[in-house]
Amino acid sequence: MLKKLTKSALSATVVVAAAVTLGPAPASAVSAPLSNARIARHFDLAKGQTPENVVFAPDGSAYVTFAAARQIARLSPDGTTQILATLPAPTDGGVHTPALGFALTSGIVRAPDGTLYFLYATGTADLTGVWRLRPAGTPRRIAALPADGLPNGLALDARSHTLYATDSVRGTVWKVPVSGGTPTAWSTATELASTGFLGANGLKIRGGALWVTNLDRGTVLRIPVLRDGRAGSVRAEVTGLPGIDDFAFTGRGDQLLATLNGSSEVVLVEPHGSPTTVLTAADGLQNPTSIALRGDTAYVLSAAYVTAHDPNLVLAHLNH
Repeated sequence: MLKKLTKSALSATVVVAAAVTLGPAPASAVSAPLSNARIARHFDLAKGQTPENVVFAPDGSAYVTFAAARQIARLSPDGTTQILATLPAPTDGGVHTPALGFALTSGIVRAPDGTLYFLYATGTADLTGVWRLRPAGTPRRIAALPADGLPNGLALDARSHTLYATDSVRGTVWKVPVSGGTPTAWSTATELASTGFLGANGLKIRGGALWVTNLDRGTVLRIPVLRDGRAGSVRAEVTGLPGIDDFAFTGRGDQLLATLNGSSEVVLVEPHGSPTTVLTAADGLQNPTSIALRGDTAYVLSAAYVTAHDPNLVLAHLNH
């Protein structure tokens, strides 16, 4: 997440519908491992349809958070967009949401039974926290998080029935049971802290560890989950990626693809290696916020927070 938004306009400061399928993509800066990039969907910026995070379902659907609209939406394989829920607006309109000044939905995950868990940040104690949406149900907050923080990335450990959430303002990874309850500050390592704007951001679970991006520091961190469930020592696996938001593992060891929000790029990087740019604005990226892989297809969501032009979904083929 790299954003700054007001209720009436998008700022030019680096910060944090109907579906349309286009024809052939324009000339592209794509290099291995991604090819055949194209804009698959456009979203409505005027309605606050700024996609922040995405998770897949077995039926081919994708569930996204529309941050500025405070919504959870389903992107169907047939090209339709269905709004599943709109969260209640804070009484102050969200102006006291830390760092951003607007209320937003952010990270989202899906449990095997179809339950969606997601994060909502409002700057108010009554709404900020972890929310749950069961199939055909209504959204409900299951865990309160500090109003002076900014819950952002979310990951689900299905084996331990645990949710982990990054807090980009407080530099914290929170731990919450899927049943809800009082959150635990799982890690407050200094490497998670911001240097002035947003720190801990994107979050994935892999190989018995949490992998966390730090937007301000341009890093991807690895934090082992110890046998007793506590956080181990933090190690920086990737550096030199200013404005990094979300990332996805390619399936080749710890190789990953990462979105760079401010520069509108996707980069390929090996741990402790140099990044290679594989998608750019020439491919349609507009401040990309998240990336996920379904088989050999990369889904890259752009929120256009800075460009203020075309929030969209770009698809590209992953070459093995």
